[in-house]
Amino acid sequence: MKQFGRVVAARLSTMVAVPAIAQEKPPAPAAKEHTMTGCLAKGAGDSFVVNSTAEKGPKTIGIVASKDNLAPHVGHKIDITGVNVPAAEAEAMKPAPPKADHYMRLSAVKMVAAACP
Repeated sequence: MKQFGRVVAARLSTMVAVPAIAQEKPPAPAAKEHTMTGCLAKGAGDSFVVNSTAEKGPKTIGIVASKDNLAPHVGHKIDITGVNVPAAEAEAMKPAPPKADHYMRLSAVKMVAAACP
């Protein structure tokens, strides 16, 4: 009889634990890297903004952070690769990046042309 009681108790504990697991929120998906092209301009202080040359999409991209030194590329047409930063998060940063349509944290910068169109 003790064995039967243990089996019932084990099954009941499993039935209680499963709904608790099912109610947990799944983890947020990792931000996907994407590449955009534009002309790099200096913002206030140590900030930078990219003016997009694409027909569609955001016209300005505020750079929140970059692994590369952007200063040598001011005035160049560049490809930037990185992840999206939500506007509310970017605008709450101290210091805030320049006001833009889109914000990115960069992982790579590639010069496309020495001058912007």
